[in-house]
Amino acid sequence: MMKTYQSKFGYVIMGFLSLLFLSILGYMAYQNEPQEALLSAAGIHLLVYGYCLYLNFSTQYIITDKGILKVKCGFFYNKSFDINKITSIKKSNNLISSPAPSLDRIEMTYEKFDLIIISPKNEIEFAKDLTQINPTIDNQLTTAHKK
Repeated sequence: MMKTYQSKFGYVIMGFLSLLFLSILGYMAYQNEPQEALLSAAGIHLLVYGYCLYLNFSTQYIITDKGILKVKCGFFYNKSFDINKITSIKKSNNLISSPAPSLDRIEMTYEKFDLIIISPKNEIEFAKDLTQINPTIDNQLTTAHKK
């Protein structure tokens, strides 16, 4: 039952980046900065924006048929978690850096004190798939969803 979940798209973060860089470029233009400075700033913006788009489209969460959750985010983040060591799943407003491009996130605790923040597109189905493998997970997503 290998199943792959894509991450939700981070519209808020991408919108913030757009607004930030447009403000910077607008201010630079207003200050009559040299064209080279404007082009440099625009180039940096395109690189950062392109990398963030790449993270949005490349982040995925794979549940393997061996009970492993593989989390992939860009070039640098590629970790595996034993689903049987996950203890709880719940909604999260935590803004820490994580393999979750969207701010609509869930928090999973595993082992004793470790946690990971992720943002799968269909979080209810994702949580149900995890609890099928490990029924001892305290799944606060589906219990909150039923109320």
